[in-house]
Amino acid sequence: MNPIKTKPTGARHETKAPPANLMPADHLEEVGSWGGVTRSLSYVYRPATAEALHEVLLLARRSGRSVGLRGGGNSYGDAAMNSENVIVDLRRMNRVLDWNPETGRIRVEPGLTLAQLWQHVLEDGWWPPVATGTSFTTMGGSAAMNVHGKNAYKAGPIGDHILEFDLMLASGETITCSREANSDVFHAAIGGFGMLGIFTSLTLQMKRIYSGLLDVETCARANLDEMFNYFHENTDHSDYVVGWIDSLAAGKALGQGDVHRANYLPPGADPVPAQTMRLENQHLGPNLFGIVPRSIIWVFMQPMMSDVGVRFVNFGKHMLGNVSGVKRYRQPHVQFHFLLDYVPDFKRAYGQGGLIQYQPFIPKETAGDAFREILSLCQRRGLPNYLTVLKRHKPDDFLMSYAVDGFSLAMDFRVTDANRQRLVWLAREMDEIVLAAGGRFYFAKDSTLRPEVARAYLGDEVIARFRELKRRCDPDGLLETDLWRRVFPEGE
Repeated sequence: MNPIKTKPTGARHETKAPPANLMPADHLEEVGSWGGVTRSLSYVYRPATAEALHEVLLLARRSGRSVGLRGGGNSYGDAAMNSENVIVDLRRMNRVLDWNPETGRIRVEPGLTLAQLWQHVLEDGWWPPVATGTSFTTMGGSAAMNVHGKNAYKAGPIGDHILEFDLMLASGETITCSREANSDVFHAAIGGFGMLGIFTSLTLQMKRIYSGLLDVETCARANLDEMFNYFHENTDHSDYVVGWIDSLAAGKALGQGDVHRANYLPPGADPVPAQTMRLENQHLGPNLFGIVPRSIIWVFMQPMMSDVGVRFVNFGKHMLGNVSGVKRYRQPHVQFHFLLDYVPDFKRAYGQGGLIQYQPFIPKETAGDAFREILSLCQRRGLPNYLTVLKRHKPDDFLMSYAVDGFSLAMDFRVTDANRQRLVWLAREMDEIVLAAGGRFYFAKDSTLRPEVARAYLGDEVIARFRELKRRCDPDGLLETDLWRRVFPEGE
């Protein structure tokens, strides 16, 4: 067993007696999943410093309650929930600690959002190497879930661009981890959904860019075969590729939709890079088409959130794509990447029941057949998903990795009282398809994963290694979440 290398004694936090009033009632708050399907009550603390964070750990330990971590709260399921226990909201720890515009290396606190990150580096000619569909993810949450973007097949997950991090253990001690120091913890804490410790700082490598614009191409594809062919033909010479699938299309049109690909502009291609990289030229703006406030667009979307409405929208979009043919244009980075931010609170369009996302990752050899089976199954069960996104991926070396040399299919399902249990049964049927195809799953999006499924794709050896690291980093099991208890219960 490798010992954990801690910082020098002077960097450790002093153990002080916590306040006498351990759990004040006014800290009891409702905490929900991003998808809005599950909610619970927790004691929520919002430390602004590492010292205050350590005080919360002492407080929780003294009270006999576990501690879960929360960043932007963008996990679809229960990854950032800890029912009847402590939640640490890290968004006040959001400083840039160091920035080198010559090398593109930046050191940040865990609560810094992706929006704050790109706004800090863009005008110096840099961009985050991995960008999620929303800019409101935090760097700590991104590392804990090892998030990816539309360039996953080329850039990999965010963990591939993390150079080192400081991790506060449950004891309050802080260790520094990199690929050289505490390497086993480094490769397990990234993607370890906050179960080994708390990121207090992260050092990342940014991507050099030469314009605030991307060269973008969009076109319609007639079915899933054409979708896969487009990826095969274009990933080698594209920086980003993503497919949007009409999950209601059937028969020969199964898997039809639109694909978007984009490339960074090379040096000299943008005549005015200093202008296109200015912050004011990247914001989405408050209004759609300069007229409709984006904050209320979800209200107009809500009547369309039905099989009939989605079918109508998808049909119209696909027909327009066919008529327009291949479209090429230049688009600001923000407009290309952060599609979920176009419509603030778009999830409210799904109604009071909220939504869940099911996202399997399947090797390229079996992905086509597996995704056809999944899409057809959803249609047969009368539970089509209303937003379906296809991406290409490559493997990585992180212990709890979801990635494969293949594809993922992210599917959003509307949840109602009438279909809730049917969605549970559907997820179990899809699990069997995914496992048979050699697939994997993503904790950031998961709402339905069962212990036996996690064991089947991760393997007993990986789970045992992770549990051993948790015993080293958190011997008393102070760090827990609803996700941890659901997927990795005691005795499993």
